[in-house]
Amino acid sequence: MRIGHGYDVHKLIEGRKLVLGGVEIPYEKGLLGHSDADVLTHALMDAMLGAAALGDIGRHFPDSSGEFKDISSLVLLQRCVKLLDNAGYRIVNADITVIAQAPKLAKYIPDMLSCLAQIIGCKPGDLNIKATTEEGLGFTGNGDGIACHAVCLIESK
Repeated sequence: MRIGHGYDVHKLIEGRKLVLGGVEIPYEKGLLGHSDADVLTHALMDAMLGAAALGDIGRHFPDSSGEFKDISSLVLLQRCVKLLDNAGYRIVNADITVIAQAPKLAKYIPDMLSCLAQIIGCKPGDLNIKATTEEGLGFTGNGDGIACHAVCLIESK
C-alpha cells in the first residue's frame, strides 16, 4: 500500500464556469486555469500520481501544451487512472477537502462522488469529499480563490 497527497489552488474570476469534482456549480465566478481548472480533481490526480511516484499533473499535462487548453479535468483523471493501472496500482480510497468561502458545496458532493467514482472505477463510498471555509481568513476566506487537499491510498493489483 502507498499513500499520496495532492494540493491545488486556483483564482476565482468572472466569466468562467465553476467546475468541482466534474460537476458544474452555479456561481457568479469560476476558476482560472489552462484546463477547466477543476481544483478538486487536480488535487485528487496529484495525490494519485504521488502515491505511485509518477510525478504530478504538471509533468503529464503541462499548461504549456495547447492539447490541454480548456480540457475537462475528467479526461485528465481518466488518463491518471490509466497511468496507475499501467504501473500496477489501483485506488483503495481517497479523502478530499475543498477550501472555499463560497459557494456552499454540500448539496453538490453526492454528484461529485458519483462522477469521480465512475471514472476511477470504485464505489462512491471509497471516496470522501468535505467542504470547509476559512472563516474569512486568507485568499480563500476573502473569496479570491478555492484550494483543495487530497489524500489517496493505492495498492498493488
